[in-house]
This record gives sequence, C-alpha cells and structure tokens, in this order.
Amino acid sequence: MFGLIGKMRAARGQRDAVIDVLRETTGALPGCLSYIVATDPADADAIWVTEVWTDQASHKASLQLPQVQAAIAKARPFIAGFEFQVETHPVGGVGLPASEKS
Repeated sequence: MFGLIGKMRAARGQRDAVIDVLRETTGALPGCLSYIVATDPADADAIWVTEVWTDQASHKASLQLPQVQAAIAKARPFIAGFEFQVETHPVGGVGLPASEKS
C-alpha cells in the first residue's frame, strides 16, 4: 500500500470551501482505500488529508482523472499553500486490507 499525509492551508476563511471540494471529489477513485479530510482544532485555516492507496501508481493516475482535475481547478483559488506532504507505507488498520510484511 501507498500512503500520504499532508497539510494544506486554506486562504483565510475559506477552509470549509476547500473541504467541500475535497469531499465532493473523493467518491470513486480507483485504487483509493481511504481518503480522510480533517480540520485542525488549533488552526482555523489548516486542512489535513490522510490517504491510503493500493499503490503509488493508482495515486498518480488519479491526478489525471477529469473529476480530480476539475476539483483542483475549483479549489485552487481558495488554497493559500501546502505546508508538507509525507509518504508512508501503510501496513493495515481498521478498514484496510492486511499488507504483506516487508
């Protein structure tokens, strides 16, 4: 499995607009096992996104889907920036298939 944990910053007062776009777009993404959007209780403009994919290729392919491209264009005016993104190697958990031990 392939995972990403990222923190983005919405333009002041636009966090909910960005979250709405993210939530509208995360329906059926091939290879996506989990896509969690969260607010930060200590930062009114921060958004955390935690993703789990079957593999890195599925994530990369999702970025080319028309609905994802449209969502990026729709959210872009409301995003102030991206603070960081970390790749992970999920090994299992609630709702995820068991991963082979590496």
